[in-house]
Amino acid sequence: MPRLLPPEGLVCGVDEAGRGPLAGPVVAAAVILDPSYPIEGLDDSKKLSAKRRAALAIKIRHHALAWAIAEATVEEIDLINILQASLLAMRRAVELLGTPPHHALIDGNHCPQLPCTAQGIIGGDGKIASIAAASILAKTSRDADMLKLHAQYPHYGFNRHMGYPTVAHLEALREHGVCPAHRRSFAPVARLLRR
Repeated sequence: MPRLLPPEGLVCGVDEAGRGPLAGPVVAAAVILDPSYPIEGLDDSKKLSAKRRAALAIKIRHHALAWAIAEATVEEIDLINILQASLLAMRRAVELLGTPPHHALIDGNHCPQLPCTAQGIIGGDGKIASIAAASILAKTSRDADMLKLHAQYPHYGFNRHMGYPTVAHLEALREHGVCPAHRRSFAPVARLLRR
C-alpha cells in the first residue's frame, strides 16, 4: 500500500556538528524520517551519551526514508569562514539525499541556499525529530572522522576532545605546533602561527 505523504510533501531535517572545534571538518546531515517508523529517543545529540547516539544512528540509517552526510573541509573553513562552511556542508547534505525534499527544517537561524524551501528553527535539534536525527548523524560521523585524525596525529588527543579547544588540546598545540587538521583561521591556532 503506498504511503500517504503530508500535504506539504517530504520534509528533511538538517543540522551540523563541529562549528566550535579548532580542528577537523564541519559535518552536516540531512534526514527525511519515515512517519510509519517513529524512532524513540531522538534528541539533540549533545544531550545524548556516545553509546546512545551510536545506537540511534544505526536506527536512523536503517529506518529513515532518506539520509545523507556531507562536510566542508578545514581548507574550506579557513577560506570562507565557519558559518559559510557550515551552510555549504548543509547544502551538500540536502543535495545528496536520494529523495529530494520539498521543504527543509534547519537547526539555527541561518539557512543554506537549497533547491527547496527552508526554515531555520533555533534549538530545532531539541524540538524537531528530523533535525534531532540529523544532529545525531552529523555528530557520530564527525566523531568517527576525528578518531581517524587521532590515528594520524595521536599526540593532540583528538579521540578525547574531538578538536574542541580544551586545556589539554591547547597545551598539545603549544607543545607540538599546528598540524594539517587544524583550522588556521581560528584565533588560538592563528596566534601560534604568528609566533
